Amino acid sequence: MSGDAESYVRFQSSTRHQRGHFTGVFGLVNGLAREGKLTAEQELFRRTNNDWYDNAYPDPSTVDPAVYDHQVNPCAVAWFKVTATHLIERVPGYLEILEAHGVECRTVRSSDPGRVVYEDEFQVVVVPHEA
Repeated sequence: MSGDAESYVRFQSSTRHQRGHFTGVFGLVNGLAREGKLTAEQELFRRTNNDWYDNAYPDPSTVDPAVYDHQVNPCAVAWFKVTATHLIERVPGYLEILEAHGVECRTVRSSDPGRVVYEDEFQVVVVPHEA
């Protein structure tokens, strides 16, 4: 991992999920969708952009099915590399949805977010140091 002060960025809830991790921005918005809370416009944005993301970069769990296995990698979460600007620039639309529903989401930056269990040119999946 790079030693730069802000090599990685993550958009996550401010409170821990029941499994101990901080749910990421996509999980938060997808949760609102599962609960039927999104407007038609918000759902269109979510579906269109989720599809775009699915095609824009690898899904770590298809490369390594155990990457998010809680027994193998407890509390594993993904962080964008700050160089993946084309991926990060779509996140504000998700943040707007969360804000409209009163769901707090914070931006976290780190040069060392945890033990890397997966890496590609756009992201890392790490087990946080405190896990």
